[in-house]
Amino acid sequence: MAFTGNAMCTSFKKELLEGKHDFTNGQDVYKLALYDNSASFTAATTAYTSSNEVGNSGSYAAGGGALTNVTPTTSGTTALTDFADKTYTSATITARGALIYNTQTGGGSGTTNTVVVLDFGSNKSSTSDDFQLVFPTSNASNAIIRIA
Repeated sequence: MAFTGNAMCTSFKKELLEGKHDFTNGQDVYKLALYDNSASFTAATTAYTSSNEVGNSGSYAAGGGALTNVTPTTSGTTALTDFADKTYTSATITARGALIYNTQTGGGSGTTNTVVVLDFGSNKSSTSDDFQLVFPTSNASNAIIRIA
């Protein structure tokens, strides 16, 4: 097993303090790429890579698909944000995990700055069907991105 759990990338935390990520105004585009069990990602991962990414199938293409941002909010002393669930249609995919990354930091283009590593816990598959990622409830305990 190459994935070792879910992680908010350390480089993302630093880039937040530098003001390099915007989840509200549409300048930044976040994508979700899927990977097989040979991929090796940790909190130290800094950039998207095509190495060990699952192959093109159905609506899934190299680099993954754009995510729809949910406006950041707070709950108690925790700041949080989320994405709408993502579905790749008519896809034959076996994935062990995913990488969310920012492709247009600050309205620029061509970046691949990582945000989070997602470990599915085991291989997840679809055969000529929908491959759907359902994000957790957006609250202080479960949101995909939260800062306490």
